[in-house]
Amino acid sequence: MLLDKFIDIVGPDACVTDENQLEPNLTEWRDIYHGKTFAMVSPASTQEVRDIVRTCAAAGVGIVPQGGNTGLCGGAIPDESGEQVILSLSRLNRIRSMNAEDFSMVAEAGCVLVTLQQAALDANRYFPLSLGAEGSCQIGGNLSTNAGGINVIRYGTARQQVLGLEVVLADGEIINGLRSLRKDTAGYDLKQLFVGSEGTLGIITAACLRLYPHPGETATALIGLRGADDAVALLGDLRERLADRIEAFELISNRALEFVQRHIPGAKVAVELDGDWYVLIEVAIGNDRKLLEAALESSLEKGLVLDAVVAKNATEADRLWRMRHSISEAQKFEGPSIKHDISVPIASMQHFLKSCEEKLQVLEPNAKPVIFGHVGDGNLHYNLTVPGEIADDQARAAVITTTIYDLVADLGGSFSAEHGIGARKKQYLEHYRGNTEIDLMRRLKKALDPLDTLNPGKVI
Repeated sequence: MLLDKFIDIVGPDACVTDENQLEPNLTEWRDIYHGKTFAMVSPASTQEVRDIVRTCAAAGVGIVPQGGNTGLCGGAIPDESGEQVILSLSRLNRIRSMNAEDFSMVAEAGCVLVTLQQAALDANRYFPLSLGAEGSCQIGGNLSTNAGGINVIRYGTARQQVLGLEVVLADGEIINGLRSLRKDTAGYDLKQLFVGSEGTLGIITAACLRLYPHPGETATALIGLRGADDAVALLGDLRERLADRIEAFELISNRALEFVQRHIPGAKVAVELDGDWYVLIEVAIGNDRKLLEAALESSLEKGLVLDAVVAKNATEADRLWRMRHSISEAQKFEGPSIKHDISVPIASMQHFLKSCEEKLQVLEPNAKPVIFGHVGDGNLHYNLTVPGEIADDQARAAVITTTIYDLVADLGGSFSAEHGIGARKKQYLEHYRGNTEIDLMRRLKKALDPLDTLNPGKVI
């Protein structure tokens, strides 16, 4: 039996078949996707991953790699056939090496993101990838979706943090590419094939990650603005004086802030701020405690800022960031939602927001935009709180989504900025990407996974 082979590989305690134990791994936190499986196996080494992959390939069984299961597009959930096996990477959770002099570390795929952040700090280094689910998401999942987060403006997405990868291929062969080189032009850069591929081309088991000098003391401020276009102008203005000291620059709509303060205990702004839009900024200030305040005063004189509150200490800064990270949680209390993770050219952000608002007023005037995002990289979470009758009508909801995505495409943007494709966005990938690109993706999938064993039914 297949289960007996799994038990021989990982041991009886790491092969779960009980329905109650499996339940948390069969749905995502938004409770939209539900799947079935006959087993979840949790290997503790790359060799065990290899053996499971070979066993499944021989049996023609699909494998669904799963990390912290914090995704939003169904990428880590098996289908409803019950014939796919979940491969949990949670036991692959060792930091294999830390090299402070080389500004790198090697971590296994199941390492929780916050653990890696802390390990870097303990070595007087900095690992910049940071997102709301960092207390539970795993680095393998972060890399497989090319996660973004709040620090992209200075450090780039997850892709930019990868120096090398260890990957198990669909036939069980292992790519041992854990090199920490910054320069290597020997052939194709194979690691980039697997970052963002959501486990459909290979299973990431470990990564050599780029570290940075610790940014030192930072200052955090919440800034009130008249309009979203002022955020783009403000970012340009502050960059002229602060350059790459800007660690994060987050746009928050007034409605999003209202929802958080209404529903999340302790998430309150200490003072009343003016504005229909807000920016939450974090800046590395070195030894100059007045650096951010001086820059904001100049922007205030130029009319780019209505008001601002600068956190006096780490506790106040943490409270502001908690507010930002709680937006999605707060929106749940307001009813059903339709969520969109899009990106547009930074200069087109205001045009997109105005045009989208006008279209929605005609199409669905009862839809309430709850918008937040990363101004520095053009990524907006364009979420809509909607009445139940809209959320329950798939055709009606699809018209809303297509209207938004069409506008994004017209502006040269993307319908998927950082959450990936998974099962949820497959049809949009085929619609908004050219035939040549889609054909090449299919050829890559066929070449690397000819039996369609790895995360079947996802992405392409």
